[in-house]
Amino acid sequence: MEYLYYLANASLTLRVVEFLHTRPQLPVSFVTVIHQIDGWVVRVKLTSPISPDDNGDFRAFLNELGISYEPPMRVQMALWSLETGQCPVDVMRRYQVAIVSHGNPEREEIEAFRQQFVRGLGYCPETLA
Repeated sequence: MEYLYYLANASLTLRVVEFLHTRPQLPVSFVTVIHQIDGWVVRVKLTSPISPDDNGDFRAFLNELGISYEPPMRVQMALWSLETGQCPVDVMRRYQVAIVSHGNPEREEIEAFRQQFVRGLGYCPETLA
């Protein structure tokens, strides 16, 4: 099973990561977090199917935070490349996407990305709030 969502800002992305850490019953294979100029893409891939109730609960949670996402070809190719085990740095170069995290996401990775980005810009855009 796979969930692919578009979120407006870093705070919402962090909520998804925290939710997954508090739900060990969800058999998460990996999570990919990509930052785009106008928001965040979060892909959650499970190792096995979950119950319809758990699926509904997780989708409801994700729908409260963002919208289901149909990525453009460039992002689809980047996601596929990551899933096949290619190095995130190579994928970022090839497809020009900002991969913040792939694998088991930690709050610290997203926070560090946000701080570096804001420091480089000199202000905090809405998507990094």
